[in-house]
Amino acid sequence: MLENCRYLEGKKGLIVGIANEESIAYGCAVRFKALGAAAQAITYQTEKAKQFVEPLAKELAAEIFMPLDVQKPDQMDALFKAIGDRWGRLDFLVHSIAYMPKDDLQGRVIDCSLAGFLMAMDISCHSFIRMARQAEPLMSSGGCLIAMSYYGANQVVKNYNAMGPVKAALESCVRYLAAELGPKRIRVHALSPGPLKTRAASGIGKFDELLEQAERKSPQHRLVTVDDVGAIAGFLVSDHGDALTGNITFVDAGYHIID
Repeated sequence: MLENCRYLEGKKGLIVGIANEESIAYGCAVRFKALGAAAQAITYQTEKAKQFVEPLAKELAAEIFMPLDVQKPDQMDALFKAIGDRWGRLDFLVHSIAYMPKDDLQGRVIDCSLAGFLMAMDISCHSFIRMARQAEPLMSSGGCLIAMSYYGANQVVKNYNAMGPVKAALESCVRYLAAELGPKRIRVHALSPGPLKTRAASGIGKFDELLEQAERKSPQHRLVTVDDVGAIAGFLVSDHGDALTGNITFVDAGYHIID
């Protein structure tokens, strides 16, 4: 079916956050390619991570494959310069990264250190703003920016702890960026997937219990996959999603509607 639905034909995008085949960012990139995206830029965080990401970038036929530690401004500058030099434009961007030091993530919010909280806000939230700023001039004909959130931004989720306020800040930034960039036809969204077995999620305490609860309580009684998330991302970055912006879209088999 997908080979007949190439509604991303000609579009070029940046995917940030692929760590392995279980990454949400990878699920998005696979779907974008299947939908006919003309080219994708893929990043890796460290030289150690490169060995795991590079085979996936080759599989995706990534035209640009570069390092990006969002706390290193020179790397972000170099990445967007390479995109501008090679493509002259950017049609979509997926930001799928988050981090908080383990001690801060697994402790009470009230005990979270200032350093840990600021690091989480910088990597998980403000880096999205910095990427949007760099992407803006490359989206002169419009485009779409997508960040990844979670239900814990809206409700208290056991063991999600201080990452909840950080994701809440990210969702607020999505709305403000959507308002500011809307006149330029740049759309901004956050996807809020249900619990997924990703490397990032492994740092959350008792995560297996969260998975079991999501499967049991969701109306569809199933867990979502990275492909489910990619399918929604593919629609949003396409021209079919042109009238949508500023949304927080739950991709969770309906879990968020159940008390």
